[in-house]
Amino acid sequence: MSDMRLIVAGAGGRMGRTLVAAITVTPGVTLAGALEAAGAPVIGQDSGVLAGIGHSGIPVGDKVEPLLSGADGLIDFTVPAATVALAEAVTARPLVHVIGTTGLSPQDEAAIAAAARRAPVVKSGNMSLGVNLMTALVRRMARALDAEFDIEIVEMHHNRKVDAPSGTALMLGEAAAQGRGIALAPHSVSARSGHTGARRKGDIGFAALRRGTVVGDPRVIFAGPAERLELVHRAEDRMIFARGALTAALWARGRAPGLYSLADVLGLRDF
Repeated sequence: MSDMRLIVAGAGGRMGRTLVAAITVTPGVTLAGALEAAGAPVIGQDSGVLAGIGHSGIPVGDKVEPLLSGADGLIDFTVPAATVALAEAVTARPLVHVIGTTGLSPQDEAAIAAAARRAPVVKSGNMSLGVNLMTALVRRMARALDAEFDIEIVEMHHNRKVDAPSGTALMLGEAAAQGRGIALAPHSVSARSGHTGARRKGDIGFAALRRGTVVGDPRVIFAGPAERLELVHRAEDRMIFARGALTAALWARGRAPGLYSLADVLGLRDF
């Protein structure tokens, strides 16, 4: 089979540049296009030069439509409004759409789910293979430990991250809620200030730290009577997210339309 031709959306950002670099060293994939928002200062620049890998011959553009016929998939770490628009655009082919965008609203999620009825979409709050294994372990631990074990999720990211709790934290919280057989929203506590009263049994707590250049450090704590279990993941380089996204793209190639996650890619859905 020929190499999978991939468009990188958000090619001027840190994650986009990492993806461009990752594609050049990953067997089975090739760069087919690079996108940025209209008016971005990098429009017209060579995407390889931006990524620090030298001239690629692929300039950064601001329109996806001219690129669709020459691509098999699109990888998207952008912002919610752009992701929703791209989800609609890629169904014209249809292409594989790998989504690492976070901060999506319920309306955004619904729009993506609708697009997934016409194209294969792999979406995850975190594209790290290690974090997705951690998510499966959280689900299993929450299922095994009763409500006497309080669940707290503490995450730290760089100081330019705009959403909190992060997509990673929410993904871990959702896994904990699934393990407990409850809905996350009514049991989620993302802010504590002032006289809050005692912690409600069964709540899932979130704390978000933002500092420096931290790529991502999520921690899930199960605190029971006289004992505590903790699961920790430390991301040291954005390349781990790029590798996960490329793994997802290759897995989704040729699959039926549907909304998939990295748990599907890794065979962890029923873990």
